[in-house]
Amino acid sequence: MKRREFIAALGGAAVWPLVAQAQQKPAQLRRLGALMAIAADDPLQVSYAEALVDGLRAFGWIEGKNIQFEYRWAAGKIARMKPLAQELVEARVDAILAHTSPATLAVMNETRTIPIVFVTVTEPLAQGLVKSLSHPGGNVTGFTNFEFSMGGKWLQILKEIKPDLNRATVIFNPATAPGAGEVFLSSITASAKSLAIDVAAAEVTGPAEIETAIAALGGVSNAGLIVPPDIFLIVHRAQIIELAARYRVPTIYQYDYFTREGGLVSYGVDVPDLFRRAGSYVDRVLNGVAAGELPVQAPTKFQLVVNLKTAKALGITVPPTLIASADEVIE
Repeated sequence: MKRREFIAALGGAAVWPLVAQAQQKPAQLRRLGALMAIAADDPLQVSYAEALVDGLRAFGWIEGKNIQFEYRWAAGKIARMKPLAQELVEARVDAILAHTSPATLAVMNETRTIPIVFVTVTEPLAQGLVKSLSHPGGNVTGFTNFEFSMGGKWLQILKEIKPDLNRATVIFNPATAPGAGEVFLSSITASAKSLAIDVAAAEVTGPAEIETAIAALGGVSNAGLIVPPDIFLIVHRAQIIELAARYRVPTIYQYDYFTREGGLVSYGVDVPDLFRRAGSYVDRVLNGVAAGELPVQAPTKFQLVVNLKTAKALGITVPPTLIASADEVIE
């Protein structure tokens, strides 16, 4: 796909010239709605949308030929998700891709008939999105971004980077974090005792609270910060990365793009891979398979990314063993 064509496809309402519509809209053209939790101008949207297009192309779905995309962008704002979900339902799309737990909930509240395929949802069973992982039921299924053991892995990596670490703070916005943050906290605290680390929670709902939480760790030499998957934190990632550097706080993130944008270290799922895999489920529901009969899929690709430039600025020497095990090292 040419870049100018791809960018055009990402338009908020996916407005097409009337002439093009007349030329490109054969009888079998299907429409896929996508409620994205990020903003339309977030650089992440390119990699996500490209991965989705790749995943669908593998099953013969070609944009403009037999499928059309209807994107909506919530920019991390929960209040925007309900009206955007309503727009997609009222547009009578054939299926909806929902990005993150809040987006999935918003779409589920608007339709019980249009198939929904979610991406990057944490613990859908615990959140009540599905009846079971093997047989979700209803009109929803999808791909998760978190495994319970991941919380312990974050602590282990922080401890490896900073051996004297005995305190870790987890920041999250209870309005946007899955299970109001309890999903991550329970995973992290389950491993904290064996590592002799005290875990504290810091609820943040705005930029000022983010700075307060990170600044509180600035004068503590044996403390670190954990940034779990939370759309609010993703939207404010530039501020979080900058504050972690300013207050010299060793921080671990779930997503690799935090590290590429200046964070210290990240460990978590390959999100574009989830969007690519989602193409297979979109294909199946568009061909008549009930979404509720498709089992929820767990992540299969995890990435450890280390930013040595950031480590040097923080005065941290990353162990050679961690560097050797990293999927990507930024120097």
